[in-house]
Amino acid sequence: MEKETADFQLSQKVARTEETEEQNNSLLIVMAQRGQKRRAEETEEQRNRGLSDMAQRGQERKAEAREEQINSRLSDMAQRSQERRAEENRITKEWPIGQTRRVT
Repeated sequence: MEKETADFQLSQKVARTEETEEQNNSLLIVMAQRGQKRRAEETEEQRNRGLSDMAQRGQERKAEAREEQINSRLSDMAQRSQERRAEENRITKEWPIGQTRRVT
């Protein structure tokens, strides 16, 4: 009878140990899945941040290019205006006061 009791207790311990191992394995699987999901989410967030950064840099480059184009046009306009004034001054100095000049 003692042997049967000892065998029964041993079989229950083995059963509990196996059950605990199954629970541990199940928990490990769940933890691994959560880790994979978290890494996937982090990767997606990083990818989204990267795309957002790229888009922002693109917008900044376009704005800089537009600003350079505007500045170049303004510079050209200022230079042409200065050249016209210089030509007008040169023409004015060539003609004495009181004389009229026919503009052609």
